[in-house]
Amino acid sequence: MAKVKDFHIGDKVGLINDTLSGIIVKIDKHTISLECDEGFTYNYKPNEIIKLKNFDKALSNKNIYKAIAEKENVISKNNKSRDLKKSSTLEIDLHIHNLIDSEKGMTNFEMLSIQLAAAKKKLEFAITKKIQRVVFIHGIGEGVLKKELHLLLKKYPVEIFEASYTNYGQGATEVYIYQNG
Repeated sequence: MAKVKDFHIGDKVGLINDTLSGIIVKIDKHTISLECDEGFTYNYKPNEIIKLKNFDKALSNKNIYKAIAEKENVISKNNKSRDLKKSSTLEIDLHIHNLIDSEKGMTNFEMLSIQLAAAKKKLEFAITKKIQRVVFIHGIGEGVLKKELHLLLKKYPVEIFEASYTNYGQGATEVYIYQNG
């Protein structure tokens, strides 16, 4: 069980049972205050939050910017927004060790919740940035993450495919995001 002493001001944290994430701005004896991206401050007990290791890495790494640049390049070359077949595909690795510092002491439900929150956040980012192809790398395992990911994806304007077996084996799902304009 996490304790207040496990956290520091400035740590990137997320809620175990929700999609909210933010930066720790204050630590009291039994409460940790985090500020979300929208600027609101919320108070939580240490056992309700978890440190995030590169939770937003895929949102700020060169792969996203490369995908955006390649997409914009294709659009400007062809002067059509519909010709995106040459555009890059955004890859999102949902393996838990890529999302948090340590899964020690976490239940499978808690890990799954973090993975699905990351998938949702990154899919919504791709929609916002008009990136049309996203590959979610979920691994093979028992198939729980894949099944829950597919349930999540069905709530969005996407078409779901098995990703390239050559590139990803059986452990990835590719989505095509339908965009307006």
